[in-house]
Amino acid sequence: MLSLYSDGRMGNCEGMSRRELLRIGALGLGGMTLPSLLAAQSPTAPYGALARDKAVVVLFLQGGPTQIETFDPKMTAPSEYRAMFGETPTALPGVTFGSHFPRLAKLADRLAVVRSFAHGMSSHTQASEHVISGGNLTNAAMGSVFSRVVGVSNPMSGIPSNTVLPPPAAGEQFKGLGAQTSRVTGIGALPAAYKAFDPSSGGEIVRNMELRLGEDRLDDRRNLLSQLDRIKRQADAGGLLAGADKFQEQAFEVILGGVGEAFNLAEEDPALVARYDTGEFSIPADLQKKKTNVPGQSPIALGKQMLLARRLVEAGCGFVTVTSAGWDMHGNAFGIDDGMPLLGSAVDKAASAFLEDLEARGLSDKVLLVVTGEFGRTPRINAKAGRDHWGNLCTLLLAGGGLRMGQVIGASDATASKPVADPVTTQDLMATVMHTLFDVGKLRIAQGVPADVLRAITTGSPIPQLV
Repeated sequence: MLSLYSDGRMGNCEGMSRRELLRIGALGLGGMTLPSLLAAQSPTAPYGALARDKAVVVLFLQGGPTQIETFDPKMTAPSEYRAMFGETPTALPGVTFGSHFPRLAKLADRLAVVRSFAHGMSSHTQASEHVISGGNLTNAAMGSVFSRVVGVSNPMSGIPSNTVLPPPAAGEQFKGLGAQTSRVTGIGALPAAYKAFDPSSGGEIVRNMELRLGEDRLDDRRNLLSQLDRIKRQADAGGLLAGADKFQEQAFEVILGGVGEAFNLAEEDPALVARYDTGEFSIPADLQKKKTNVPGQSPIALGKQMLLARRLVEAGCGFVTVTSAGWDMHGNAFGIDDGMPLLGSAVDKAASAFLEDLEARGLSDKVLLVVTGEFGRTPRINAKAGRDHWGNLCTLLLAGGGLRMGQVIGASDATASKPVADPVTTQDLMATVMHTLFDVGKLRIAQGVPADVLRAITTGSPIPQLV
């Protein structure tokens, strides 16, 4: 979004000029189009024709979500193993979720819950990077692999093809919330240009895109066009982009291309924003005093993050990663006892609103939602009413994307400690995501796709029950 500010005259009752903010979108001003102002696309952009008209949104629950209190409650196990808060029935006969997921439970016929997902890793960084990369040999996040083929931005809208949405992306008021994006945006062996775009970190180049003009000059179309030309010339000459890295250049492209509109939640129906809103799940003051590590793990931004994700995929972004912190529920900060009522309930509200919104817009088959984290939690509850790191069984839920939903895939043992049927690996997840995004058969015979990227996409098979 390109913002132009006036001198504030001709204000309304709120003290703002009717021209205080002028947004120039993809259709331009007075018939002027802006695609020519976008920076050059990736050399591999032509292979975007091999991509399906699909998008993937990964809701990554950072810290390691408990597989038991989410979607495998194991109420037949002894009390020290089973879900602390009990279970709730779902739309699928005989299938239950943890009690903090009643909304998603009602949508279970649109979901695929995997109860046999495991990789064996229990280190936060190692496991996060492994899951988000799907274990591919480039070690790059799945979104970066996707953008390596289709290009760093959508050639029609300028929207980045790979975006990460930590809590601060939802607004300045969420700046203090957990935003550990480095674990889920690795590029491995790929060039730096393919790192996920983070709209919360636009930096100085975003502020440089504000043009401050006098009221008497806003009506001068020729002056406006000359200002835009000046920006483009400066960018081309290295003026605005002097010292900027590829990440900052992406930020420039997004704003100049007018696609900042995708980040403007003010355009949404307030009733819909309220359906997504997770502000009610703020951390109680007494808990903040009791456990000083929890304030930054509040889920109050999650609803807006998910709404932004929907707006981004509508605008042409093919891969969005939404991060939600606080799931490391040992009991030092959050335990299962005080963490699940907040974090679980926030995910339930935000994810269900997202799925219902997609359905209302006819986008359910176009968008694949993946809900996971770096690992699971120990089957046995510890002395702090928490669960510890556990890579032998992990949370995984999928929805949409034109895949077969309304099922439970695989099974865990009696205490939800390991898979006992139909094990699913990170490579299986990678293949499922890539086959959703690409026509892999065409990609195999395409000319010019980097060999390592081709191997990353074509190695392995999708989860068979989904296709």
